[in-house]
Amino acid sequence: MSDARPPVKRRVATSKRPLLRGGQRSTEEYLVNSSVAEFITPPINAPIQATVERPTADRRRVQTEVVSIDPPSPVKRARIQAAEPPLEPPSLHDFDPDFEPQGINGELYDMDLGGFFLRPPSPTRARQKKAFKPSDPALYDLRRLRDEYLREFLRLDGCGDAPEDLCPRCDIRTPVYRCRDCHDNNLYCKECCLALHAANPLHIVDAWDGQLFTRTSLKTLGLRIQFGHPGCGRPRAGHESFVVVDVDYIHEVAVDFCGCEREIESGEDRIQLLRYRWFPATHQVPRTAFTFRLLDNFHIQTLKGKTTMYDYYSAVEKLTDGTGGPLPYRYREFLRVTRMFRHLLMLKRGGRGHALSGVNGTQAGELAIRCPACPRPGINLPENWEAIVPELRYLYTFFLALDACFRLKRRLVSSALRDPALGAGWSYFCEPEPYRQYLLTVTNQTEMSTCSGLAALDYANTKFSRGYSVTGVGMGVCARHEFVQPTGVGDLQKGERYANMDWITACILRFIHARLPKVISYDIVCQWFKNLLERLKDLPPLVRLTLILHIVAFVIPKMHIHAHTLKCQLCFSLNYLAGAGQTDGEGIERPWANIGGVASSTREMGPGSRADVLDDHWAFWNWCKLITLGELLRKRLDKATRERDIQKEAFDAFTAEQGERVVGWEKMVVEYEADTSNAKNPYEVTTSALKESDVRLKLAEEEAADAAKGVPSLHDVSPSSFVHNGLELEDQQRRLRVQIELKKAGTTTQQIDIIALRRTLSRGIVRFRKLQATYSPGALQALARRGGEAEELPETTPLMLPSALTPEEREVGCVAGVQHIEQLLRHAQCSESLMRLRNQLHIKSRYFDYKALHARHQGANTRTRSLVARNESKIRLHSEKYQAAWDALRLLAGGDVSTVGWRRLRKEDVRTMEDPEELTKRQALRARQDATRQERIRRLQEEGEDVRMHEEEAQGEEEEAVANPAENRREVSWIWTEAGTTGTDAELEDALRIEWTKARARSRRWTEEVGLLKEEHRRALISFEHEAVKWENRVKDIPVGGVEVGFAQGAIAYALGQAAMYRKLAARLDVSMTEIHRGRGRKRMPAMPAAADEEEAAGSDDDDDEDDDEAAGGVASDEEFFMGGEVEE
Repeated sequence: MSDARPPVKRRVATSKRPLLRGGQRSTEEYLVNSSVAEFITPPINAPIQATVERPTADRRRVQTEVVSIDPPSPVKRARIQAAEPPLEPPSLHDFDPDFEPQGINGELYDMDLGGFFLRPPSPTRARQKKAFKPSDPALYDLRRLRDEYLREFLRLDGCGDAPEDLCPRCDIRTPVYRCRDCHDNNLYCKECCLALHAANPLHIVDAWDGQLFTRTSLKTLGLRIQFGHPGCGRPRAGHESFVVVDVDYIHEVAVDFCGCEREIESGEDRIQLLRYRWFPATHQVPRTAFTFRLLDNFHIQTLKGKTTMYDYYSAVEKLTDGTGGPLPYRYREFLRVTRMFRHLLMLKRGGRGHALSGVNGTQAGELAIRCPACPRPGINLPENWEAIVPELRYLYTFFLALDACFRLKRRLVSSALRDPALGAGWSYFCEPEPYRQYLLTVTNQTEMSTCSGLAALDYANTKFSRGYSVTGVGMGVCARHEFVQPTGVGDLQKGERYANMDWITACILRFIHARLPKVISYDIVCQWFKNLLERLKDLPPLVRLTLILHIVAFVIPKMHIHAHTLKCQLCFSLNYLAGAGQTDGEGIERPWANIGGVASSTREMGPGSRADVLDDHWAFWNWCKLITLGELLRKRLDKATRERDIQKEAFDAFTAEQGERVVGWEKMVVEYEADTSNAKNPYEVTTSALKESDVRLKLAEEEAADAAKGVPSLHDVSPSSFVHNGLELEDQQRRLRVQIELKKAGTTTQQIDIIALRRTLSRGIVRFRKLQATYSPGALQALARRGGEAEELPETTPLMLPSALTPEEREVGCVAGVQHIEQLLRHAQCSESLMRLRNQLHIKSRYFDYKALHARHQGANTRTRSLVARNESKIRLHSEKYQAAWDALRLLAGGDVSTVGWRRLRKEDVRTMEDPEELTKRQALRARQDATRQERIRRLQEEGEDVRMHEEEAQGEEEEAVANPAENRREVSWIWTEAGTTGTDAELEDALRIEWTKARARSRRWTEEVGLLKEEHRRALISFEHEAVKWENRVKDIPVGGVEVGFAQGAIAYALGQAAMYRKLAARLDVSMTEIHRGRGRKRMPAMPAAADEEEAAGSDDDDDEDDDEAAGGVASDEEFFMGGEVEE
């Protein structure tokens, strides 16, 4: 490239007359003389030579500077460098990755970007080629069977083996018609086809013309559908264009209604259709109906898959005619009927069809599915539940979680008068009209949050309500089992205002016993609970209640609490609340995730239809929670039992080490749990951490006092400012090294930033050298003996603070007092950097959780990577700062580590405070992976294959696990247990007390969790039996002699079926709590006696299936329990 000549530019002479459209314009030609090497693609990982033009200070000239940068993608470069060595040595401008600053001693923190590389990964050993095994053998074998399957597909479009001469049923007429829905593929004549389909009028029929099948219909063949009763002597014809919509087809049929003397017995046209399991679209003279099969199918599709009504109806249209031909359009009727069908099913399952007061007698919240495991006095609690000992009173606590969702908006369409809800206030939404009237009396919110990072209050009183009648919903669920509470949902008009949440809370608590202990979880409870009693007194009589504050605890969910101030984290933490068990308070977020799929469709609905749809979805959510309650309790109980034993053992060992201190600590915790408002918080740090600013202020005051006394100064810059200046330069070096490592393959602008930072740092070092001539001349002599400073980069140049000199050099070559000043500032650096390090590590864990759960697609991952990289750089800075300060203190102490007062920070100590649950999950996952690997090796050995590669892989992973103790050992790093200690007895005592109280809280919470789960199991069984008895009592309330026989028979059958269903659920719950878990994806085994034979306990797969069915009460599938469990006998 060096021998290439610049291009020669010349202008082609043209006329200077004004140009018209299409005229000749001046052009430019380039004559380029280049070598062949210029057109050869350079190596992929070769540095890119870029030029940067920068104006001078006077803005008159432009300076061009050549910058060498690496390829732009760090991930791509990492893969390339892993495969082959670099082609060129690193440039002088690049930072040496092997450089280690003074004081690190091999303990430099490795930045982790959660899946993004900062350094090239180590080359992996060559792997042997594995034996091919398809993941799905049947799908793999289809490749050789495709022709065979395709031939059979085409065969179905013809007559196949069906005889074409005589009808196989009558042997008289020529067969022409074939039914798609009947199992046989025979052709039948017209008369036989009609006779076969008298009971199946919605089958699809095709006609054979000798060459192909053409679609026809049973109506065309002359089939008429008789309603009312068979053999009607005087049928009355229905609408000539009657349309019935089925699961897979939109049919035009000919219908007849009963018009004989039994017409009154048969009922109106709508009644005759309903008894045929067709739902009429209108009540008078219906001309459209929808089959119950279609409505049931759509119901489960929309509840489980969040399928919209438009998409479902469009799918039926495509099944009817995929070519887009003309069809009867019944979409509006479909919307109306599905809404009525949802509402009637909810009334039926709520028992309103058995009530003497009828549908209009339905009370608020009566149709909601209640949580069977939550405490309900008079139903699942003992009669003397209030007399329980105080230590066990937590067993009867009701846990309530509140939150708001801003995805469930509704635009300014329709109104409550034009579109009223069919069941307003009967299930999950609170009564709309009293709620609306109350909100009209509430003025603008004036409360402001004193906590940082709370997005909920930011939405209140904002401008994000324009164009929307509803900006979201507030809701309450039982925090432990996530059941949406009766009348526990309300619309939000302008963000998450206190008035809305006050009403919703009051609506929920009117169904809860007043003397029942309560724990209320809310992400802004620290602000919301203030003046709560006064606001509750202003509520109307409908929802006004008395709240006994001494049995109510207000907490913040475990994830949301980290956005609050330290005071909130200490006062409202579930980890420190006696009786809370392992309740996390985040259960409210799971219904939001489930309901989010319908947010786009309900946004355009009217108020009534939206409320009915959301009520139906929350009913299905509660039902799914109810039928899986046994599995949930069993899973939690297994985990709680393990963790209880682990935490108790760790706490007992910790207690034994502390000796006499425990008595005072125990007393402090007991007093705090008895009176949290007045007693001292045992989890709060009472000693304050030392800060650099405090030390500098103290030194400045001492120097000012000396100056006032007339003590002469050596320089305009004071000794403390001199040392502080050196520490600032040291910090700039650290920051520059981190920036270089993060931007090794950055853009040209980033490279320019690094050059500018180096230039600034170099000027600062020059000024510092001048100050060293006054305060530390021995440092300049040491630098002269060392040599080579001119060739060093500014970020690697030693500053030679007093701690870097030998004791002799400090004694002779430093001004008196400078060493002591550095020692004080270094102690402050250790204290402050350790505190900041803990904060950044805590943020790191939250970033990684967010990235794993929410970051999707390139844009989101790029933004997340930027956040993680920025946080990792801060972790590196704080850890390196602590390490440098600790090593400086060690050198100032003459190498005596015991007098430093701080522990040495190793890179394995720089880790997050792992959640015990996450650690347990990770250990269990590692154990399963090891078991799977060993099983694979054993199977390969039996097959005679070489397993050395797999054994080496397993050994490498074991070595990695040993090298990373944070992953496989349940030990908390000392940076969390010795927080803020500067070596003084008071601060060390404070840190030990806090760690002991936290260990005690962990042990107590897991013990409480086991007790709560066992109590919830007991309450759930009693609640199921209560529901069964309630349905049996409804049978007794049916006036058999005073109602129509068919209705009485059906009502009795349904009530007895519901009672049987709840007893089956109780049996399934009991089995789930006692059966033996055999692993995910495999059936559980019923618990066997200890003396049972091992082979008999294991049994065969068929025996397991039969045992499971019997234990579940003879249930063949979950369909029997769907949405109220209408069991098909």
